[in-house]
Amino acid sequence: MTLLSHRISGRVFTELATGGGGSEAAAELCAVQRVRNRLLVRGVVEEARTAGHPHAGVAADAYGLLADLEERAAGAVDTVLRYPAAGAWAWRTYRSLAEKGDGAPERLGLLAAATAIRAGVACEMRLPTAEGTLMIPSLGEATLPAGPGGMTDVSVRPDGTGAELVAGGSVVRVDPSADGPGWRVLHRLPVAPGFAPVIDDLDPYRWSSDDDLEPRLTTDRRRIWRSRLDEAWHLLAAHHQVVAEEASSMISVLTPIKAPTRGHNSATGQETFGTVALSDPPSGVRLAETLAHETQHAKLTALLDVIGLTLPDDGWRGYAPWRPDPRPVSGLLQGAYAFLGVAAFWDRQHGFEQDDGAVRAQTEFVRWREGAYAVTGTLLGSGRLTERGEEFVTGMRRTLESLLARPVDPTATEQARQEAAAHREAWVRRNPEWVRRGA
Repeated sequence: MTLLSHRISGRVFTELATGGGGSEAAAELCAVQRVRNRLLVRGVVEEARTAGHPHAGVAADAYGLLADLEERAAGAVDTVLRYPAAGAWAWRTYRSLAEKGDGAPERLGLLAAATAIRAGVACEMRLPTAEGTLMIPSLGEATLPAGPGGMTDVSVRPDGTGAELVAGGSVVRVDPSADGPGWRVLHRLPVAPGFAPVIDDLDPYRWSSDDDLEPRLTTDRRRIWRSRLDEAWHLLAAHHQVVAEEASSMISVLTPIKAPTRGHNSATGQETFGTVALSDPPSGVRLAETLAHETQHAKLTALLDVIGLTLPDDGWRGYAPWRPDPRPVSGLLQGAYAFLGVAAFWDRQHGFEQDDGAVRAQTEFVRWREGAYAVTGTLLGSGRLTERGEEFVTGMRRTLESLLARPVDPTATEQARQEAAAHREAWVRRNPEWVRRGA
């Protein structure tokens, strides 16, 4: 399989430091992640062989099939290998094999099956069916009888729009667009040309914490998600073009997670690049804000795979105006970068809100521009950034200085500062030891 090196250009680094980047930056960052996933997949095969894993041969055969498929259908290989859950499996399995000599390298066969189905190529393979199911990354889940040792010989028979999976006397049809007997599809939400994120509510590797996961969405909940996403995309495309470009290029999966006691929850993860995990979106505008926020995290996480911005953690912690706990330098950087994006979002959006919504939007703008600006000062004074990190945070700070110069309704300013003060007071009560340390 082709393994290409990739670097971030100086121009894109500079644009990212401002908080933006657009389609050019998104393309470079996505290329980095594709290379990373390919290296991890190859690493899984090599580590399984080195460890003498009982399924090392299965993994090697699957890798060979992927290499053959790439000669005929490179696009299908690329689609599967950059799928977030596939990357998460490769990340976890490589580390587990390298550190402990165990893991699940046999699941590489599931990636090969997904690729063969997408490419319309017939093949035979051994696949893991320990619990009587096959999770085919990016497509869905098939129910097939479990074979000896949790492995089953499966035939993939393409049929034009999908494929049949044949194991012994059982046949399951893989339909990329709908559920069927023995088949549960991963639903897509096509909201715009080139932007049709998958709702992944099935794959066991879809998120880093099983405790946070929601079960499969009902039809009614999925309909609400589609409606909220339509509203959010309309806002982004109309008023936040750069965010729309970045989100449509980088976000390919939405994963349902549990809501907090109050409010809304969202997150991205290092091992699942391309996924935004979120609870039920309360509104279109809040989902648009969430996409702006989480796209910032995705950009920075991908950049950090190539360029180190912070020094190794030495135990120092500081105050973040958006968190209840003391944060390391890496966490402060992630938060400041995300809330720079949130502040810029509300700077553009507040003029399109009305009445109380307009005041709330300006309150959000003031609170997060001031909070992010304060944290960039903390970062630059910490002595814990690399040279490139200081350059990056200086670029962030310049953008925030321009946002601080924007005129804002005095009522919104007062409300934002009251909320910020209340947060700081609660943080001080919760973290007296770190207050004594000067955080």
